Amino acid sequence: MAELRVEIDRLDAALVDLLVQRAGYIDRAVDIKKTADLPARIASRVDEVIENVRRIASDKNLDPDLTEALWAQLVEWSIKREAKHIPE
Repeated sequence: MAELRVEIDRLDAALVDLLVQRAGYIDRAVDIKKTADLPARIASRVDEVIENVRRIASDKNLDPDLTEALWAQLVEWSIKREAKHIPE
């Protein structure tokens, strides 16, 4: 069990690293959206992201409902992060 926990902890750290990278791209999107006069929330893109992760999860035999719930939180957090810097 100890070896299993070490691997789970390693994966958790890798997931956090990936989230940090994703947040960096979100920050870059802020600059692009401000220049292009785009809002933080673009509903069609939100739908696209959710559809993409559902499909990927399903293809990899991961529960797509769980994946959607996780990504919905991640997307909302990302939009809030952008909205702090993008005027309405």
